[in-house]
Amino acid sequence: MNTQPPSLDKPTLRPLLKQLLTLHKQVCEQAEAHIENYIKNHSITTCPDGALNLARYLAIRSFDLRELQDALSRHGISSLGRGEASISDNLNQVINLLCCLLGETPPEVITKQVLSAEAGRIQLNKHTEALLGVEPANRGVHIMVTLPTEASHNYPLVKSLINAGMSCARINCAHENKAMWYGMIKNVRRAEKETTLSCRIMMDLAGQKIRTGPIEAGPKIHHIKVKRDEFGQTLTPGQIQILPQSQFYSSTSGEIFKIAVEDDIHSKIQINDRLDFIDNRGKKRQLEIESRDDNGHLLARCWRGAYITEQTHFLPAQTEKQKSANYPGAITITGFQTKAAKILVQKGDRLLLSDADILGQPAQLDETGETLLPARVGIFLGKDGLSQLAHLEPGTKVWIDDGKIGTEVISHTPQSLEVVVKHVRTEGALIKSDKGVNFPDTELELPALTDKDLEDLDFICQHADIVGYSFVQSRQDMESLHGELEKRHAKKLPIVAKIETRKAVKNLHEIILSTLGRQPLGVMIARGDLAVELGSVRMAEIQEEILWLCEAAHVPVVWATQVLESLAKKGIQSRPEITDAAMSVRAECVMLNKGPHIVEAVTVLNDILVRMQAHIYKKSPRMRALRQWL
Repeated sequence: MNTQPPSLDKPTLRPLLKQLLTLHKQVCEQAEAHIENYIKNHSITTCPDGALNLARYLAIRSFDLRELQDALSRHGISSLGRGEASISDNLNQVINLLCCLLGETPPEVITKQVLSAEAGRIQLNKHTEALLGVEPANRGVHIMVTLPTEASHNYPLVKSLINAGMSCARINCAHENKAMWYGMIKNVRRAEKETTLSCRIMMDLAGQKIRTGPIEAGPKIHHIKVKRDEFGQTLTPGQIQILPQSQFYSSTSGEIFKIAVEDDIHSKIQINDRLDFIDNRGKKRQLEIESRDDNGHLLARCWRGAYITEQTHFLPAQTEKQKSANYPGAITITGFQTKAAKILVQKGDRLLLSDADILGQPAQLDETGETLLPARVGIFLGKDGLSQLAHLEPGTKVWIDDGKIGTEVISHTPQSLEVVVKHVRTEGALIKSDKGVNFPDTELELPALTDKDLEDLDFICQHADIVGYSFVQSRQDMESLHGELEKRHAKKLPIVAKIETRKAVKNLHEIILSTLGRQPLGVMIARGDLAVELGSVRMAEIQEEILWLCEAAHVPVVWATQVLESLAKKGIQSRPEITDAAMSVRAECVMLNKGPHIVEAVTVLNDILVRMQAHIYKKSPRMRALRQWL
């Protein structure tokens, strides 16, 4: 048996060493230029390790190293592919190894001490803890959850989320109001104390997201829907919520439809009471009072489908209990939740986009179904409104509702922009108010912070642990927020920069460098808007590059948008979504959006992350024993 080591192919190794030494020199020169600009822009004498490492990482990634990597791998030498957190140390180690194999002394510049791989990981962990708090027990990745409106008054829900694994609660300032936000915060703080588990609170500024405006009211009728099995048997009853008139607003929203009755009548209705009614089609139906929440609102269920209107009235069922309840007779509806008219668009339809002060409305059709006037939707575009779009050429793309509806510009007038629907699912799609509108081909001049953002920032600085910066696009945008935080004596408040546009991707290194060393920073890959801006295929590539860039800067990443969305919203696990959730373990935090099954989604995500952290860290596979084959 031959026990002699294989002979070294020195003629092949020497050119590789020469290439690496040249690369080292070029990286140092380029990084030095980056750092000089950084120090100049920030008026400092030294820069954080993350800034220096990021500069060197950007420099080395300006070269195509694939052939060099292949050559190094063939010799069993590190191919430089996993050194984001300490790129100089990674490069130096490879050069030192080659010098050792060739029996040569490494140049002095190579032996100079730099940030080690272990130190780079420690820096990233330190920054993650400063932003998101202590690492959850048994899990290396935080779970962030967007709180639903219900979290403002449903304490058990919030406590269940924290017990299931939520370690950061997100409040979106684009929705609800300060009273509801305060209710959510109070419930989170209470649950922290009772569970002894840590949960940070991040509040997102709404930002300059272009959104669809209000839509005119539709018919005041509501379909109470039930779910049936294939044999027609009811599986799940329909539900409505009954509020006292004093707590009802016509603009009330939420997943469960709401009506109101007079306050004194509302106080007499008890759990398990039954209310008979005749629906809009003349069908006999019955409501069962199921529960009363913390605000006293009643939840009623109906086991058969029904249509109710403002004119529907209810009669207490003739049970002994209800006879003694002193009901005055017929109970009339005094408040009926407003629902917007349905604007359905299909491929080939024309659509008018106007300023948001004009209510959206469906298309007007003649007796034969021909379009007399296209559907109209208002959009919020800041103080200059639609005039900012006057330069758009025919063919310019406009996407609505996170890419569900793709359109192209046909023409424009001072009052409206006419587009044609080019991409939509076969059955068409409904356009709703407060949905995102993207102009991926167009750079719009919008202020980084709106008047609403500045007002909300007063509340955020008093109550939140983290501020989420929506639609940040440049170093100048970051400076604007820094200035506003300083005015509010909150200059150390941690920031999560949400990367949602092409421009933000292009300027990501500047966005990061503008904050490093000043306060805790995180980066959110907001994959919804970003996928619309870049296209889904390009998005798959960019999300990886953002992970690498942030690791190089020792900045924690939040992996967001549509994670386990089918599970959270419908209670159904999708195999592609499970795979996506598994890959999210490479980030420092994963965000789930709200849904009826959100507690289950948090539980499943927690299990996935615990399992996957044994197999992968960032780009590196981890060799845990595969016991099922032993």
